[in-house]
Amino acid sequence: MSWRPDVNGLAAIVRKELADHFSSYRFVILFALIAMVSLITAYMVGLRIRGAEGELKPQFVFLMIFAERGAMFSLVEFVAFFGPLVGLVLGFDAINRERNEGTLSKILAQPIYRDVVINGKFLAGVIMIAVLLTAIVLVITGLGLAVVGVVPGAEELLRVAVYLVVSIVYVALWLGVAILFSILFRSTATSALAALAVWIFFSFFVTIGASILANTLLGQAADLKPEAAMRKIAAVRQVVLLSPMELYSEATATVIDPMRRSARSFIPGGPLEALSMTRFSGPLAFDQSLLLVMPHIISLLAVTVVCFAVSYTVFMRQEIRSL
Repeated sequence: MSWRPDVNGLAAIVRKELADHFSSYRFVILFALIAMVSLITAYMVGLRIRGAEGELKPQFVFLMIFAERGAMFSLVEFVAFFGPLVGLVLGFDAINRERNEGTLSKILAQPIYRDVVINGKFLAGVIMIAVLLTAIVLVITGLGLAVVGVVPGAEELLRVAVYLVVSIVYVALWLGVAILFSILFRSTATSALAALAVWIFFSFFVTIGASILANTLLGQAADLKPEAAMRKIAAVRQVVLLSPMELYSEATATVIDPMRRSARSFIPGGPLEALSMTRFSGPLAFDQSLLLVMPHIISLLAVTVVCFAVSYTVFMRQEIRSL
């Protein structure tokens, strides 16, 4: 007997979850807050670009709406810091809330496979993330066209599309983390705090800890020889790349900015590097930029898949019963 996916059951769970999300005040408030900050940032950048129009190359004006900083941060930096909150809000009570209310056991009493429930909840969350980010990107694109008055080229649209896909994967990673904690903990408050703790640790403490550890083991950069300083920088970078935010930031910054020739924030200097910078001073082609960040994208996708796979396995082995 061949196995067939329960498409009807999956569609029913997805529709139910989407209805719950769209009717949730917390999601509406979070969406409004993120959209407002994004629009204000894009508008400020657009005004700055229009004021310095003669100094800019036309083919890069549209991408600068996403890459340039407004009052405090750029749109890319804003999504890197606060985008995970969308995934955490969507998933921190995905399972334990229904378990506490007794609705989870009622759902599983229907002719619906258990894996359909976890798959449907994750898929619905990814759809919500895609809708939110796509809507924000489209609105910012329209705002940029109105303020700056420059029509984006095909390559710019491709870069924005890749940025959007990477952003969806990045936020979906944190959705998977939140769903995992909603499975592990019965209390919604505990699962929310645990998810926030993981986000804060990997987004902020990893970078700080890498620098402190390198200074402790290798010494201060001012006291090191050039070779030792380079080894220290390489060691810090390897540790920092454990942070999903760092992977996402490097990938999106390289995709959005064609003038970046490396995903690294620091490039060793030397005769060959100087020659390369002078001979190849033009922007990178889209396929070259994509090739640079492909390891980052694959890493983010792999972590997302692994996180959901752990959630799936734990949920399938748990005993589900109403209180």
